[in-house]
Amino acid sequence: MHTTTTGGAGAHLDEVYPLLPFEPVRGQGVYLHDASDRRVLDLYGGHAVAALGYGHPGFVEAVTRQTETMVFQSNAARLSVRDRAAEKLIEFADRELKRVFFVNSGAEANENALRLAFRATGRQKVIAIEHGFHGRTAAAAAISFGSNRGWYGFPSLPFETSFVARDDVDALTAAVDKDTAALIVEPVQGLAGAYDLSPEFLRAARTLTHAAGAMLIFDEVQTGMGRLGAPFGAGLHGIEPDLLTTAKGLAGGIPAGAVLMRPEIAKDLKAGDLGTTFGGGPVASAAIEAVIDTIVAESLLDNVREVSSKIRASCQTGPVESIHGLGFLLGLKTTIPAARVRDALLAKNILTGTSTDAHVLRLLPPLTLSCEHVERLATALGEIDDA
Repeated sequence: MHTTTTGGAGAHLDEVYPLLPFEPVRGQGVYLHDASDRRVLDLYGGHAVAALGYGHPGFVEAVTRQTETMVFQSNAARLSVRDRAAEKLIEFADRELKRVFFVNSGAEANENALRLAFRATGRQKVIAIEHGFHGRTAAAAAISFGSNRGWYGFPSLPFETSFVARDDVDALTAAVDKDTAALIVEPVQGLAGAYDLSPEFLRAARTLTHAAGAMLIFDEVQTGMGRLGAPFGAGLHGIEPDLLTTAKGLAGGIPAGAVLMRPEIAKDLKAGDLGTTFGGGPVASAAIEAVIDTIVAESLLDNVREVSSKIRASCQTGPVESIHGLGFLLGLKTTIPAARVRDALLAKNILTGTSTDAHVLRLLPPLTLSCEHVERLATALGEIDDA
């Protein structure tokens, strides 16, 4: 709900987000605290951003050290911290995508991936998946579901866009043709309620785009950086996309995004073909390096798989009738509106999120969540009246 205030807190902010009745002032581990020291278990992670939770000592030390050393320098100067971040990201991804372009956000990553696809193919059509979301900037919003139904905020779409039904291989086969520049998919559709596209559909996406000479873009802004229990969803499904975008948890709370690309896409790029002011800045690069080092050193991919299994086994209770999604991008299908469940859980000091599906509660917790936290969630869900 849009709120207009005349004085006091928030008086000068255009509050376009509905605000929850909880104001965190600090975080520690997987918990948030308000000014009265109310402690809330965070199962939403700031829209999947807080990959390591809050106050992780290795992360804090790395960012603090870089801030004390040099807060910023542009891409006109070579930085060893940026080189290390790129090297570690490529190694972590473990795909055939061997080149990186750092940006600031998921929307910016998707904009640049589309630009690269148009450049590589010389074509003008993009295929996206119904219910998908790719950002709020001009090109990213154009391929977000509903842009062709009146909500798009710009005078016209910048290129031809078509949407294919989820998991409909026949429709996808009909859509991908010689005019297609790119097909963009989220392996798990986050905002849509953690809907995991079928492996068969994702494999067909790779086969069809390859045959048509089109680019396959994996949007892993939400699903990447270990959230599915693997570095990226592409690897989880054994698929080699042409381009892969990531952001959200990439730098654990510092704004950062990245486009990973095949070397043959990058080989013809020259100075000025892509650009960013803040992308790949030293603080963001140090944060990326710290996030990857921590995921590997603390075996957080194993933790995500173990704790996700615990959620599936114990949290189909109370108003939750089924659970879908993968890893720590989970959708809890509810018998009553998910917003009611979210509010009831927050009253029990557990923070969760909703989605564009009014009956799906979304979980996007830090990768450090443990089984004891899941037990608390299961107990709280069991106490909610689903009438």
